[in-house]
Amino acid sequence: MFTGIVQACCKVLAIEKKPGLHTLQIALPPELLEGLQTGASVANNGVCLTVTRVGHDRAFFDVMEETLNLTNLGNLQVHDDVNIERSLQFGKEIGGHILSGHIHTQAKLVTVDQTDTHYDLTLELPSVWMKYVLYKGFIGINGCSLTIGNIKNNCFVLHLIPETLRLTNLGRYQPGMFFNIEIDSQTQTIVDTVERVLAQKDVAQR
Repeated sequence: MFTGIVQACCKVLAIEKKPGLHTLQIALPPELLEGLQTGASVANNGVCLTVTRVGHDRAFFDVMEETLNLTNLGNLQVHDDVNIERSLQFGKEIGGHILSGHIHTQAKLVTVDQTDTHYDLTLELPSVWMKYVLYKGFIGINGCSLTIGNIKNNCFVLHLIPETLRLTNLGRYQPGMFFNIEIDSQTQTIVDTVERVLAQKDVAQR
């Protein structure tokens, strides 16, 4: 489990590509390498990956075919930046919202609106997922817990503060690029439950 509070934006040092499997080597600062062991879970751009090996300045992760197809990890290049968060430890402060590290889909960056006072991203999401996108609700974007802004058709807006831009890779994306999306689990449960109850009532009234 993760909190959606990115701890570091880290470089991809190397990618070993085999059919249906990529092995990522991600540079980690000393504070994130401390105590990190093989088998630990670490979120890479919001994707929960298992540490397969730890080096003196890096961690190794295997990314399977399904994950490569579903997330933006399949498009990573050497020297790209990824958002990193180690798994939640009980007793620690939760500053965002609970994320599982299981990506539902990707959203395309449509526009970037930047001025001296704001930095706004407009993202387009496949229509099937829009029912879970609620104004002022939570959503996971590349592993970042963020609050949803205005919604129109299949698009929604994110308002990013300077600290988020400094600590994450969100400000480095250009229109046409894709973010990993994790829908808030509580929102999904509520929406699906309401839909099921209404469907049952509709059947009963026929």
